[in-house]
Amino acid sequence: MLSIQEFRFLPFEKKCDLVTYNGHYLTYRKMGDCKVFLYHSDNFFIEVYYSTKYQKVLMINAFEEQRGLEPYLDKISLADLYSKPLM
Repeated sequence: MLSIQEFRFLPFEKKCDLVTYNGHYLTYRKMGDCKVFLYHSDNFFIEVYYSTKYQKVLMINAFEEQRGLEPYLDKISLADLYSKPLM
């Protein structure tokens, strides 16, 4: 299991590999000309900033704090939780 500190010090290409093979895709959001893809890996979240204009990954950001999820709240629906029994 990789810590967030270890992930942050990886070379860019290794970060891309980790997201591709070990990341669990959650959702995405739009930010200007970019799509920001959200993944979960081990104990932290990873954002991949992808330029649709240049068709390449511009940046990869890792975070642990819940406030980092705020830009994605409009993508989350709790409706399914109400329709399923708890036990």
